[in-house]
Amino acid sequence: MVEPKRQLPEEVLVLIFRHLPLRDRAAAAAVCKAWASAVTCSTVWHDTNISCDCEQEGMLPPSLSTCLDHIRNLRLEFEPARKQSRWAAIQLLTALAGRAQGLRGLRLACRGEKPLFDSGSDILGAVHAVCRAARGLYLLDLRCLPFTLNDTLVLRVAHSCPELRSLFLDNCTLVGSVGPDSVLELLAACPNLRFLGLHLASLSPSALEMLAVPDRAPFMLLAVRCACPEDTRAPTLPDEAWAALRHRHPEMTVELELEPVLSADTVWRILQPSVPVAALRLNLSGDTVGPVHFAAQHYAASLRSLEVRAAASAALDTALENLAARCKGLREVHCFCVVRRAVLSAFRAHCPRLRSYTLKLTREPHPWQPTLVA
Repeated sequence: MVEPKRQLPEEVLVLIFRHLPLRDRAAAAAVCKAWASAVTCSTVWHDTNISCDCEQEGMLPPSLSTCLDHIRNLRLEFEPARKQSRWAAIQLLTALAGRAQGLRGLRLACRGEKPLFDSGSDILGAVHAVCRAARGLYLLDLRCLPFTLNDTLVLRVAHSCPELRSLFLDNCTLVGSVGPDSVLELLAACPNLRFLGLHLASLSPSALEMLAVPDRAPFMLLAVRCACPEDTRAPTLPDEAWAALRHRHPEMTVELELEPVLSADTVWRILQPSVPVAALRLNLSGDTVGPVHFAAQHYAASLRSLEVRAAASAALDTALENLAARCKGLREVHCFCVVRRAVLSAFRAHCPRLRSYTLKLTREPHPWQPTLVA
């Protein structure tokens, strides 16, 4: 313990306190005036991670409630099936909505299972309140919310947060309820949007055309998740529209996730040659070999990450070897089935930028851990 006359400098205390959970920050604030001054410093709260499962009281201690003014980027974890954790998250978001003028980034992450028939209306209502107050919001990441996101939320974000740069709505849900018209209204209201994550059913050719207009701010990432029944009925996004978008934003990349709900016809409607796919995740119930060959042929210049969940087969091994030979810029490849040794050798030989891979030669207990390349 440091003697009072040999107190650590405030800048050192700040570096320590920014890594403490809320209850420990509250305890530190009660030690002495110097610690109270350090723990309430805006630097401590600028980037804040809060887990509602780790806090004794589950929410911001009253003595530190004014520190909400200093939060610029918040990552909030909670478990929706646990009443105390869920209540704490709602209380914190509600309190933040009253002091959110300076908030720039909000990420919400759910842990554990979602209760059956849970629409998440209480959580989403709190998110609405934050968006209404935080007009300077730059980032809203709801990928880890298991609730259905709808047009009302998107339109609230569009009209309350005109400075938005990043919006991720490509979450795990059984229903896609964000319509293409709402996305068009979002793009019109937020001209500086550069990172966008959506379900396929929320996209339209008109959205790609709007992103490609000459006076649009540089667009960097489009994450597309295809996992809902609505996605199977989504209209085709023409290759010409992708080519125009790629020409307008040459640095843009696409993350594409294809889930078992998709039919073979839908998969081939999605896989257009001009899509600049950087990350491809294939978890298909049907043909996987064809999409891997397609990626090797058309996405060789852009592909950086590949994830495949499929049954082991000689045909899949051959497709992976072909992809390894063509996609030399790959940095990650994760195949969740046993492959032959030649597949591993091909990626190690042809992909000099490879940093992580899951390529198992024999069956192992799950979960499989990736191998890091030194």
